[in-house]
Amino acid sequence: MGKLFGTDGIRGIANRYLTPRLAFRIGQAAALVLRRSAEGKPMVVVGKDTRISSDMLEGAITAGLTACGANVHTLGVISTPAVALFTIQSQAAAGVVISASHNPYEYNGIKFFGPDGSKLPDDMEQAIEELILSEEDLPVCEGGDIGVTKDDRHAVDAYIRYLVSTVKGDPHDLRVLVDCANGAASVTAQRIFARYDMDVSYINDRPSGVNINAGCGSTHLDALGKLVAAGCYDVGIAFDGDADRCLAVDENGREIDGDKIMALIAMAMKEAGDLKNDGFVATVMSNMGLHKYAAEKGFRVLCADVGDRNVREMMVKEGMVLGGEQSGHIIFLDHMPTGDGQLTALHFLSILAKYGTPVSELVGAIRRYPQVLINVPGPHDNREKAALIASEPVQAAIREQETVLAGDGRILVRPSGTEALLRVMVEAGQEDVARSVAASLAKTVEEIQNPC
Repeated sequence: MGKLFGTDGIRGIANRYLTPRLAFRIGQAAALVLRRSAEGKPMVVVGKDTRISSDMLEGAITAGLTACGANVHTLGVISTPAVALFTIQSQAAAGVVISASHNPYEYNGIKFFGPDGSKLPDDMEQAIEELILSEEDLPVCEGGDIGVTKDDRHAVDAYIRYLVSTVKGDPHDLRVLVDCANGAASVTAQRIFARYDMDVSYINDRPSGVNINAGCGSTHLDALGKLVAAGCYDVGIAFDGDADRCLAVDENGREIDGDKIMALIAMAMKEAGDLKNDGFVATVMSNMGLHKYAAEKGFRVLCADVGDRNVREMMVKEGMVLGGEQSGHIIFLDHMPTGDGQLTALHFLSILAKYGTPVSELVGAIRRYPQVLINVPGPHDNREKAALIASEPVQAAIREQETVLAGDGRILVRPSGTEALLRVMVEAGQEDVARSVAASLAKTVEEIQNPC
């Protein structure tokens, strides 16, 4: 990870950190790096979410790209996975998403996709970053070498048609409440679900530029849960701001996380003979209950490091087509190069329609062990974080707390990929045990760093 690029692109508060000046230079640097391996002008696909700063940053990065000889196709407000898809389909040199995903509206981000729809390789990100951080003026084009912009708003229609084509089943006879997070799904969700014989209502589908993710969407499920239970809906679906995540609530308003959604999808894929290599990829944060359920159903769960890039890399390596995270970022590699919340929702709803069983009963077989996560202040440097976690004092503290769990739980201490934090996660058969062990270990880790 570099100074600018984190685990999910360049992200920060708009106009404080991520300014139009910086976005313009990012566009310049990206165009110059892409031109090194391009014949003629490289083409870049650009999409954005609904936050108020997205228009400003779209204009700035588009200006930087075209100033340095790249052509740009702007897609308007559209989901992150749709940008990845059209990067592939249009044979673009790269795709750019202007979004801070599930973060509040004050934040924004710039994320790149390569021509295969996955995130740019580390060496390309590093090359772009070196140019951005250099003190020299970056060379611009003149005359006919300047790039041009094409506004391609038909991309949304093609994206919707493609999503619908991937679903074998036919979601039907369901009452569904959908939370669009006042984000990118506000543009597409109604048009997608209107194609099916379902009774679907929508909330948080009127973006104002400042209400994206504001007390709604996949990071704020309480309100959705209450409305689903009170309104006698069969299920509630929630997206995040850029619609690459999907979580759900059952008919009683209880959360269904990404682990449980993946487990149900894996079960259905296994029955249909579509679960390649007899399993799927989760992360080290996946709950013990998921692993026990998978063992009972006869499929494997492999664990990658946290982050959709790590999940995808393991999927490719192991020849698996399903993978994802508890957060609801789920990848169907046969259909999409990255996680897609609306694709996930379609497949999930088709499963519910197929079995005709209350959602709570379907997910009830997947026990969720109580999980406690505590953030402990740590070093800024990622190498220092890794060294601290591997140190004997921290490992001794972990071993000591593992004796408390007595085999009925697990401990994971990992570095944050974006903040100066260590994340202490504990699972146990009893919630009070998980809380006690996590609190004790977090306190010890903090004391190891600050012995005085």
